Amino acid sequence: QVQLVESGGGLVQPGGSLRLSCATSGSIFSFYYMGWYRQAPGNERELVARITINSRTTYADSVKGRFTISRDNAKNTVFLEMNSLKYEDTAVYYCNGRKGLDDYWGQGTQVTVSS
Repeated sequence: QVQLVESGGGLVQPGGSLRLSCATSGSIFSFYYMGWYRQAPGNERELVARITINSRTTYADSVKGRFTISRDNAKNTVFLEMNSLKYEDTAVYYCNGRKGLDDYWGQGTQVTVSS
């Protein structure tokens, strides 16, 4: 059974930083791409960042220059480094992985930006 387990969320002040991690239950190479989505109350889930098996990256315009997605193949883990956090970054962040035609999701981790 495929499992994606997120960690690293929490409460941070505006301008602060957080690092999210997503560990896969199997080889990270079994996923064509992995990414991070977020969903704020009342909003649809949106793509934040994605990294392919070839390490090509894609970012939402709202996070470009502030967030960085990366992967550690040896640890089967994907990271999201979030800097210069803003109030509007507050959301539940979900790890996502595409394997074949199937999407897999983590349970979500809360990120709250507040003073």
